[in-house]
Amino acid sequence: MRFFHFIGIMLAGIILFSCKSVKLSVAEEKQRIGEYYEAAGMYRKLYSKAKPAERDMRAYVSYRMGLCYQKINDVQRATSAYMNALRYNYPDSLLNLRIAQTHHQEGKYSDAVNYYNKFLEQNPESAPALNGLEGCRLAAEMKNNPTLYEIKKMEIFNSRHGEFSPMFAGSDYDKLYFASSRAKKVSKDSISNITGQLTNNFFLAEKDEKGAWKKPVEFEDAINTVYDEGTPSLSADGNTLYYTHCESDPISSRPAEIYVSTRSGATWGIGTRTNLVKDSVTSVGHPSLSPDGQFLYFVSDVNSYGGKDIFRARLSGMNDFRGIENLGPQINTEGDEMFPYIRDSVTLYFASNGHPGLGGLDLFKATMDSLGVWHVENMGVPVNSMGDDFGITFEGEREKGFFSSNRNDARGYDHIYSFERPSVTVFIRGYVSDAEEYTIEGATVRIVGKDGLNEKVPAKPDGSYKVELERDISYVMMASAPGYLNQNFELKTDPDEKSETYNVDFYLSPIHKPTVVENIFYAFDKATLRPESKEALDEIIKVLNDNPNVTIEMGAHTDRKGTEKYNEGLAQRRAQSVVDYLVEAGIPTDRLTAKGYGKSEPKTVTKKMAEENDFLQEGDILTEELILPMTPEQQEIADQYNRRTEFKVTGTTYNLY
Repeated sequence: MRFFHFIGIMLAGIILFSCKSVKLSVAEEKQRIGEYYEAAGMYRKLYSKAKPAERDMRAYVSYRMGLCYQKINDVQRATSAYMNALRYNYPDSLLNLRIAQTHHQEGKYSDAVNYYNKFLEQNPESAPALNGLEGCRLAAEMKNNPTLYEIKKMEIFNSRHGEFSPMFAGSDYDKLYFASSRAKKVSKDSISNITGQLTNNFFLAEKDEKGAWKKPVEFEDAINTVYDEGTPSLSADGNTLYYTHCESDPISSRPAEIYVSTRSGATWGIGTRTNLVKDSVTSVGHPSLSPDGQFLYFVSDVNSYGGKDIFRARLSGMNDFRGIENLGPQINTEGDEMFPYIRDSVTLYFASNGHPGLGGLDLFKATMDSLGVWHVENMGVPVNSMGDDFGITFEGEREKGFFSSNRNDARGYDHIYSFERPSVTVFIRGYVSDAEEYTIEGATVRIVGKDGLNEKVPAKPDGSYKVELERDISYVMMASAPGYLNQNFELKTDPDEKSETYNVDFYLSPIHKPTVVENIFYAFDKATLRPESKEALDEIIKVLNDNPNVTIEMGAHTDRKGTEKYNEGLAQRRAQSVVDYLVEAGIPTDRLTAKGYGKSEPKTVTKKMAEENDFLQEGDILTEELILPMTPEQQEIADQYNRRTEFKVTGTTYNLY
């Protein structure tokens, strides 16, 4: 590092010799006092005047220009400047890290990974580089697995300038404070040498009588000045406002300070500097009151872990602070942690570019466990972007509110976005009908869950039902109706945090008449069950298991072709094949009877059969006399109906006595 310091001094000497020293010294002074926008413009002019052969001078100016542009979030220009510094072999060990960070902010993750790795070759334990690599890895994962939050740009709040740090006011959450650089009190020609924008003042947006947001208006109160005001935080009673105040000085840098204002009626008084710190050089900002009013959280770079850190101080009065403490390494990193928002005693939201993220500042949620340990998690996509995302506020306990972001703004201006996570709902719905899909009167669905749910839901007149469930829970359901066998169903709801609707239809078999079992197939002219019959046979097993007190007869029927004796024998063997399958699956033999009917009981046409075939009428019996006058195609359909396997209930008291 001493070597690089020496090189820096040498380069500065070369530059002073090779161009007008006053202009360079002024640019360096502007950078020193934090007027980065002004300094960047001066460095750009110096670079354009330097000849290509003056490589050392171009390298030095490019690097300093990149630092300034990075400070004011002009990421593309920062990257371009750093790449010029690299092209001219500027010997700063941090150059590869700077390039990696700006590529990261532009969403160029593969390029960022390349430069992070180059930096790590010389600095293998660098936390910023390692966290940057992890952020690039996580970026793709978060984009592929977005959260449920819905994000909208709040055009009614935003302008052609910038606005940031929204904060709810009012118990009904019908007022919103924020800062904006569209301020009327500042001359259009008055541009901040720090940011290149107009200075920020406070604005207020309110809802109308219909609950719609109205256009914001600038505070006419004395709290707004010609300097920068921002990051408001209100007391619970709405009468005390802490905020960040930044003055400028053409001679020296001025620290950010926390001011406090009180309200008299509807008017905010002129703000006064808090005595949070005693000196006039320590920079503090981004105040955030805890909901109980006991602590003021804030940001400072004094005694930090690297960049800006989040601190808190106990409040003994409006301007009386005790026991300032750093929130520690679980929250704070070598990067910047800023814009704290305390939702409750154990939940903190903040912005950081030190924890792994998508690029610029990301929003994070920190939750404190029973041992006092903070657990930090990135809020993910779409809340976070490759730009800066910060300054969040919640509408009470609801998962909705506003935050600021400079995403998709080529100038790097911040704007206000809304966020809302829709309620996660899980439903099961469907229909209860008979085997031919007709509505059953008096049907009910009972649902028992491991979450304690035990509910009996009557089906509606159209047979439909609908029940709300919970995520990641196992349920057992049973559909029943007078005169019908029960049908059970088991469901395990998805653990993922997303809305889901499961559709389950029940088809109940009648107790007092046979039920045709569809899709049981035999080898031609034989009793051998074909493999494709398994699904239908397993459904019979389920019916018997769902109704353990029922005994049934399995009946097999043939069509009109062949002799009666032959058909009866074939049907008996086929019915027995089904019974044998059921016994092998564990159904007791004494619950089953095999009966071969042959062609002795032709099928009676049902309502559904008549609806599906216009040559049939409900109630007709498909005898040979009825079938013979039909066309060959119609005869085949009728014969197919007669070739069937049915079961009918023979008893409902098995093992009851």
